[in-house]
Amino acid sequence: MERSTQQTVLIAVTATGFLTAVSTSGVNVALEQIASDLGLSAVSISWVTLSYILATGALLMPMARVADFRGRVLVYNLGLAGFALFTLASALATNAAVLILTRALQGVSAAFLFSTTVAMVTLAYPPETRGRALGLQVAGVYLGITLGPVVGGIITENLGWRGLFVLVGALSIVNLVLPLRRLRGLEWREPKTAPFDVRGSFAWVCALSALIIGFSYLPTMAGYALIGAGLVGLAGFVCLEIRAADPILNINLLRHNRVFASANAASFINYSATTAMAFLVSLYLLYNRGLGAQTAGFVLVAGPFVQAAVSPLAGRLADRVEARFVASTGMALCAVGLFAFTFLTETTPYWYVIVVLCVLGLGFGLFSSPIIHTVMGSVGRRYVGVAAATSSTMRVTGQSFSLGIAALVLAVVVGRHEIGPADHVHLLSSVRITFLIFAVLCVIGVLASLVGPGRRHAKPREEG
Repeated sequence: MERSTQQTVLIAVTATGFLTAVSTSGVNVALEQIASDLGLSAVSISWVTLSYILATGALLMPMARVADFRGRVLVYNLGLAGFALFTLASALATNAAVLILTRALQGVSAAFLFSTTVAMVTLAYPPETRGRALGLQVAGVYLGITLGPVVGGIITENLGWRGLFVLVGALSIVNLVLPLRRLRGLEWREPKTAPFDVRGSFAWVCALSALIIGFSYLPTMAGYALIGAGLVGLAGFVCLEIRAADPILNINLLRHNRVFASANAASFINYSATTAMAFLVSLYLLYNRGLGAQTAGFVLVAGPFVQAAVSPLAGRLADRVEARFVASTGMALCAVGLFAFTFLTETTPYWYVIVVLCVLGLGFGLFSSPIIHTVMGSVGRRYVGVAAATSSTMRVTGQSFSLGIAALVLAVVVGRHEIGPADHVHLLSSVRITFLIFAVLCVIGVLASLVGPGRRHAKPREEG
């Protein structure tokens, strides 16, 4: 493939990762204003973020299979167009239900994007430079996470929270022009060998949705019932995938490819433990410390800035040494940072918060691109689409669980009403409890990221 085409692919998907990250991280510092404007409860606040991530996670694997035989560039373009449309629609939301719905539709569009971007970069670049390319792509995401709180805070304080959605939506439309013009003659698709796995897709969507929604309804009976139904649904999904002619999740890859399975498990644990961090720290700064959205955004920028700086270096390092050691080091740093946040108080110095955010940024930067490099390098070309979708699904499902855990602790400790001054002490307790849970998860994740043969010497497997 020509170098110019490779660069176009990388620029397009990196810009997309940047914009989706700005949308997600920027909303965090606008939560207090959104809650006040639309009258959201503590649990409803979490659903402004969770609805987006849940929709993405539920549809990622089905959309990856569609992209495999319909064309990855086509699905990517459709996803970017939908993301722009529903981001702009979020700016017009008149109540909580409409905003949560438009955020969910944003998530549906993001599933189109996330099911294709990693596969596109993997297919565009040869193995010897793939780690660097993936590192740059991840750096784009982290740059978006870095600027999101700052941009979101400035826009929220000066133009209101709706202005953030207008900006991201407009930039997404601009970003759509590059792939439409420069990648018109490029497409990757695989031959369709069996009918689309409708039953497996339906089972996965229903099971994951029931499980995550159930978390937000605990400790009620409805919550327990939904979680039970979700677990039964997941078991049924696995049974369906084992028998499916063309499964959306290749169970044999997980069963027989130890590197692939352990790397995906580590990714799921890491995102389960770290995603809600920005959400929780935002609530702490906005409610417990009384900062404005703009100031809170400048505090939150520290961690993602470190992530953005470290990711390309970590990607290059993964091209040269065993990526599992780089990833496990990053996971260990995340555990240290999360545990440090369990000591937050109403008077914790801001320098302490910033230093801990930087430790977490360093850890996540060292973990993310090496673990993606590991997953994609553990399979043959035939399974690139499945591997990319599985990796993205582990990430987004982990993000859903992370926010689900945060919503659960908020519901139990704070309650389901709108947060008032009397609830601030309970909010701080819920933040500290949740960070302790996340720190324990990360310790388990260190062990998972070390399992398997050396990443550098692992040969792609062709199980199927």
